[in-house]
Amino acid sequence: MRLAVQSYDRAIALLPVAQLYVRDVPDLSPPEGKDLLQVLWCPFDHPIMPRTLLFWRSAAAVTDILDTPPEPPAVQFDGYLPEPCVLEPEQITEYPDHLELSEELQELLKQWSVPQAAEEDMDPATYYDCVLSNAPGWKVGGWPAWNSTDPSPQHCSECGTGMEVLMTVATFEEGDDAGNSWSPYPHPGAGPYPGHRGYNATGVQIGSGYRQHLFVCPAEPEHPHIELMT
Repeated sequence: MRLAVQSYDRAIALLPVAQLYVRDVPDLSPPEGKDLLQVLWCPFDHPIMPRTLLFWRSAAAVTDILDTPPEPPAVQFDGYLPEPCVLEPEQITEYPDHLELSEELQELLKQWSVPQAAEEDMDPATYYDCVLSNAPGWKVGGWPAWNSTDPSPQHCSECGTGMEVLMTVATFEEGDDAGNSWSPYPHPGAGPYPGHRGYNATGVQIGSGYRQHLFVCPAEPEHPHIELMT
């Protein structure tokens, strides 16, 4: 038996994953006195995905800025080394995964989806999830997608408060519907946005093509967060 990836037991630099300002993402809900969120991770599985660290900061206090972040001597997978990207936030509305809805509401949605699904040659049973409920791609807030597991409520380990999605790190930016209903809005001067499911500007891959949700405590955002792959 041979290990697919050799172990690495020396110190390693954490990689920057995202830097978000409240001025750009008003719904970020930071701790009092903070207006900047920095997300870093270790580019090795812990145990099945990179381990993230969240740093809430005041932008005015960040004065010693690195022009070039330190590069790690090793990464477990190429997909754990994000490509530099400039964010262009777009606010959207999404809805819970169908698995979080009552059976009665699921049936009503399926019936309502029949004509819309027919226009895109889709199964009415999956139309809601693909086109309306969970936006694919990287996002802040919103609802978790339960593609590979049943819904699993997350609770804060410090105070027991029900946790909410802070951020989703996704492998793909596009959805599964032929109409690409979740494609980013083409703002003037932005893009181009390739219209296919494989579009991946960040180069990040979670598992074999999943999403990594970061859950935080809405009562105390600096309480320990939870990571979940779906």
